[in-house]
Amino acid sequence: MKQPTYKIFLSILMGFVLIGMLFPLFYMAIVSFKDVSLSSGLNILFGGDFTYDNYSQIFSRGGIGRYMFNSMFVAMVVTVGNIIFCMMSGYALARRNFLGNKLLFISAAAVLMIPQHVVIIPVFILVSKLGFHDTYWALILPWLVNPLGIFLMRQYISNLPDDCEQAARIDGAGEFRILFQIVMPLCKPALAVLAVQVFLTNWNSFLYPFILTSSPKLYTLPVGLAMMQGLQQINLGQLMAGSTIAALPVIIVFLFFQRQITEGITAGAVKG
Repeated sequence: MKQPTYKIFLSILMGFVLIGMLFPLFYMAIVSFKDVSLSSGLNILFGGDFTYDNYSQIFSRGGIGRYMFNSMFVAMVVTVGNIIFCMMSGYALARRNFLGNKLLFISAAAVLMIPQHVVIIPVFILVSKLGFHDTYWALILPWLVNPLGIFLMRQYISNLPDDCEQAARIDGAGEFRILFQIVMPLCKPALAVLAVQVFLTNWNSFLYPFILTSSPKLYTLPVGLAMMQGLQQINLGQLMAGSTIAALPVIIVFLFFQRQITEGITAGAVKG
């Protein structure tokens, strides 16, 4: 296949893939502004007037504001915690030679192969024994550090030159100052990738918040929407309105960190 023909074929193929990926978001956003009692299926995209009733009814049911606050609070705290603790763990494993260094790194990498669903019961028992069930601690404490973040930061820092760190030590700088004032600024691309991954995971998390909480005041947005759908029989339009509200922060975070994510992925690919 000639080069121009191949490029045209690839462009058309990627166009279809892009449409397939964006169509669910487009359908969700359009249906959230439509009266679903007038039509159903794909016909709803082309019929009926636009209305804000679905959004007003979602907010009038109460609780949606609390659910959004809980999701944002938990996702932000967990993201900041992961940036700090994964950075410190990755730096220690990459730069410090101590007994058990390689064993700890292999252990962190091995945890990546364990499905999250396998540890549901141990996490539930641990949280209950500590007295944190149905508290913010249950939603935050188990997720303040994750093995993927440790692995990512260790690999990224290992590929950084240590000349500036050695110079800082000669000038009398301590390890925390070297870590947060010299190494951390150099790790912005990797930290951006880690922050986006952790934020999106916790914002969309349903299973663990559903298991570890029982009070409606502690429901996160995915759990709150699911409970509203089950208990109050909200219709498709209102469900799409709630899903659109849940998706907006994810889209904003991705667009805000798009350049850093691209740089992080590119740097990781080059440095192996």
